[in-house]
Amino acid sequence: MKPDLSKQPEQVASMFDRVSPNYERMNNVMTLGSHVYWRAETRHALGAREGERILDVAAGTGTMSAQFAADGAHVTALDFSAGMLAEAKRRHGDNRRIEFVQGDATQLPFEDSTFDATTVSFGIRNVQEPITALKEMHRVTRPGGRILVCEFSRPVNALASRFYDSWNSYVIPTLARIASTDPEAYEYLDQSIDAWADQRTFASWLREAGYTEVKYRNLSFGIVALHRGRVPASK
Repeated sequence: MKPDLSKQPEQVASMFDRVSPNYERMNNVMTLGSHVYWRAETRHALGAREGERILDVAAGTGTMSAQFAADGAHVTALDFSAGMLAEAKRRHGDNRRIEFVQGDATQLPFEDSTFDATTVSFGIRNVQEPITALKEMHRVTRPGGRILVCEFSRPVNALASRFYDSWNSYVIPTLARIASTDPEAYEYLDQSIDAWADQRTFASWLREAGYTEVKYRNLSFGIVALHRGRVPASK
């Protein structure tokens, strides 16, 4: 049975609830450890500063939230999945710089202009209405604030593209069957990557959501891309 890519919020949340206990272990397996590099680049690109308020959307197990907190920021880790938040609290619940909130990225439970920066890592493609989520992130970010999105994208050369396609089509499903207790969930995640927007399309969504100074930088030959933008100084 092929996974449903319509991304109904309750179904996606339930899927992440199921995989949350082994999520980080499977990340290591599925990416051959590359996610460590991608997350390090995300941390560096955001450049969180002492005392800043950061919203980490689709925070998952809190890996990026903890890194931003280590840079001195006060981080709100938001996720739709109760299971993911429970795992995040288990890992980082003693960190006083992190607040954990269950919520919907398309209806953020915060006042306008609350945060200095908003960020989402490997989560925006699982949102049913990504442009709506980007507009919400824009709303809750102060004038002059910034957004950073790290997400799978499109390889920029033929060799990387062939490797990527083969890895996603053959290796990941095999690894999921061997190493995961929920291979269908990882089949969904794989297919959601294939169906996701390319770099230029996602950049256009950021502009549509109201961001300026929109740029992106490819990581690992475009397998992943870092997108950034800024909220205008006067909304």
